[in-house]
Amino acid sequence: MQINVHLFAGVAEAVGSRTWSGDLPEGATVADLFARLADEHPGASSLLRVAFASVNHAYSTPETVLSSSDEIAILPPVSGGQDTEMTEERFLITKSPLSVEEMLKKVRNPLCGAVNLFVGTVREMTHGQRTVHLEYEAYAPMAIKMMAQIADEIQERWPDTQVAMAHRVGKLEIEDAAVVIAVATPHRAASYEAGRYAIERLKEIVPVWKKEVWSDNTQWMGHQQGPWNPLRPGSEG
Repeated sequence: MQINVHLFAGVAEAVGSRTWSGDLPEGATVADLFARLADEHPGASSLLRVAFASVNHAYSTPETVLSSSDEIAILPPVSGGQDTEMTEERFLITKSPLSVEEMLKKVRNPLCGAVNLFVGTVREMTHGQRTVHLEYEAYAPMAIKMMAQIADEIQERWPDTQVAMAHRVGKLEIEDAAVVIAVATPHRAASYEAGRYAIERLKEIVPVWKKEVWSDNTQWMGHQQGPWNPLRPGSEG
């Protein structure tokens, strides 16, 4: 069967293409696909060992059986673009500058007494190294789906909470806003707790990648919260 695969960030660079197509036997699994890619592209092997597959916009295990009609993507560790804007109600992936005021409007309502706003910006210095700019990339359809999942998880832990998330992709300069999260809750304490949960969970499961561009080098930055496992359930609030 013919399999078509989307590749992102460091995996795409190591393979030298944004897509891969090939024939796999009927009944082939995600593990078989990874083995085939590693065999054809040894330079990508180290990243493939820590990457996950998405099948039809859902993170999948190595045992997942593939079919030729599946939408498949190989996702290296995220660090939370797509060339076009994608939005679904309160969730946004865009190349345009982010508006804090617009995100605030998406969650404000008469029943909420507190709104927590998180704005992640591009900083110049990291561990003594000067950043020239950042480049963000996202698997936009799945990123929107994962943002909605995070909002559902928050609603279960902190009822009556409204959540909106936006992530910018493309080239960002120093002090540009890369991510904006707005969380509205009936009471103050929950807004802090749910807001922190939202950004930490975004870094775990939303497929957004960051390339650090320094004056003398570049590097795709992976997951910074320990070993990356997007299949891990959300932590308790």
